[in-house]
Amino acid sequence: MKNIVILGSTGSIGTQTLDVIRNSKDFNVLGLTCNNNLDLLIKQIDEFKPKVIAVKDENNAKELKNILNNTGVEILSGEKGICDVAEYHDAELVVVAIEGIAGLMPAYKAIKAKKNIMLANKECLVTGGKIITELAKKNKVKILPIDSEHNAIFQCLQGNEKKYISKLIITASGGPFRGKTKEELKFVTMEQALKHPNWKMGKKITIDSATLMNKGFEVIEAKWLFDVPLNKIEVLVHPQSIIHSMVEYIDGCIIAEMATTDMRIPIQYALNYPERKAVKGVKSLDFEVFNTLTFEKPDLETFKCLSLAYQAIEEGGTMTTVLNTADEVAVSLFLEKRIKFLDIPKIIEKSMEKHDNIINPDINDIIEVDHSIRKSILDEYMR
Repeated sequence: MKNIVILGSTGSIGTQTLDVIRNSKDFNVLGLTCNNNLDLLIKQIDEFKPKVIAVKDENNAKELKNILNNTGVEILSGEKGICDVAEYHDAELVVVAIEGIAGLMPAYKAIKAKKNIMLANKECLVTGGKIITELAKKNKVKILPIDSEHNAIFQCLQGNEKKYISKLIITASGGPFRGKTKEELKFVTMEQALKHPNWKMGKKITIDSATLMNKGFEVIEAKWLFDVPLNKIEVLVHPQSIIHSMVEYIDGCIIAEMATTDMRIPIQYALNYPERKAVKGVKSLDFEVFNTLTFEKPDLETFKCLSLAYQAIEEGGTMTTVLNTADEVAVSLFLEKRIKFLDIPKIIEKSMEKHDNIINPDINDIIEVDHSIRKSILDEYMR
């Protein structure tokens, strides 16, 4: 059995990972971490019997200790506790499913401890792509993507050398506002933005899908994951979300990965790589139902977040951290109904314009820039 740790076990990816593991005899869950969903975490502890737990909030950790008194489960707290679980000595595989830049340091610690990574957290590579990938190479650590798009590219690359790649094609559903004009987007509500046409995801990533920032992050992530130049990464809107991404090779052939919109498919592939296993409840594609596939270019003028992402990765350094943090804070403000939908790219662009870029940052530079940008935006909008 493979010993596994899941960071962010109560979130969307964490729960689906446990669902795949639940129906497999190949994995032993050693550790779980969560932000604050104690009720679900307790159920997971009861079912999977982990050895170590970390809860971000210290008061919640104390409450959990009282509930689990004398059960033998080690309970940690705070960011340090989550990092301790990430580098837990017996773990072989660490699932990084923590949302936001909060996943960067645990991923860094896990790779430093020479643990293989299943990566669902885009922000690790958006903010610290160079640092994370160089450390993984140095420590001979595998980074297995479980985003549907990057997992699709990963599958399409199997058996082919990088020198034969013409381009990577990342598909996008277009989100709930595909085809809308800027004028039509002026007064869209949080509720409308959270109605994704194809996927069931967390609130943050669903809003990022609506702004197309999600695709911007995926472009940056793909650059670092697959070590290809930016001019070989293309975003293509594919509303049906059947093709999860493609790779075009220099001979003109395109290999695509197609599946239903079920995150358990990329999760099982990463868990079992290089083997494949059946997943209970996953449906095969019915081409009589999904008999039309369409494609179109993204509207970079209306959905400016995607063009801002290209700008940030071209500038490099800590500019991608600014992109990520400004988006994280702006989306949070939108979800709290403090700003309008079109204010999200405005806040990001303003933050990027004011930033004094650090071209070769270390991990502490990234953390400091994150704190600085976060404070600057909140000081302005939380008055």
